[in-house]
Amino acid sequence: MTSTSRRIVFAHGFTQTGRSWDRSIATLSQQFDDIDAVAPDLPGHGDAAELRGDLWQCADALASVGGAGTYVGYSMGGRVALHTALRHPESVERLVLIGATAGIEDDDERAARRTSDNELADHIIRRSVPAFIDEWLGNPLFAGLTDETAMREDRLRNTATGLASSLRLAGTGTQEPLWDRLGEIRCPVLVLVGESDTKFTALGRRIVEGVAGGRLVIVPGSGHSVHLEQPDAMIAAVADFLA
Repeated sequence: MTSTSRRIVFAHGFTQTGRSWDRSIATLSQQFDDIDAVAPDLPGHGDAAELRGDLWQCADALASVGGAGTYVGYSMGGRVALHTALRHPESVERLVLIGATAGIEDDDERAARRTSDNELADHIIRRSVPAFIDEWLGNPLFAGLTDETAMREDRLRNTATGLASSLRLAGTGTQEPLWDRLGEIRCPVLVLVGESDTKFTALGRRIVEGVAGGRLVIVPGSGHSVHLEQPDAMIAAVADFLA
């Protein structure tokens, strides 16, 4: 690692909590004895269920906890980490994005997604958290997860109001497109995608093309949730990036 910091800041995905990174942190700590890792619960999730924030506010919260170091974000957490790199470049020394996007460019598509996110938020309020989590994990995007790797029990730490607020405030439909701002990112960037996650593989290629010094790694045998489906491959890619 070219910087002096071994700090790694992990940002989880929607319906997850910071505990989704426990295995990643333990494995990295075995390979690097000076790793200093932090994986906070993002606003609307886990112990931060009562906190509210849009993506920029989530980025502020993440930077305030994380400080200077390598930021690793998955899906929603990847979008938060991307915002953090733009808002707090002094904190983000390296950036790892897993299954992330820089936003929906088409105004109509973004508006439709915002409507869909709001409707899903209303649905969460009407349903119990366990019932919604089962519905969420039934999404084809997560077909590669097993009962063990899905970490369902940890997701049940969330509340209906917290998840609904996250969707309404920090869902993809609310995100301003950041494609034109990728060139502002000066730190090294690693993008990880699963080989069967064709949508985010295409988005990952675009992100790498938009930043200086970007690197794309396509993980065989994985879908969207690379860090849960193929944790060893994810750790190997991040370890190589840190080395």
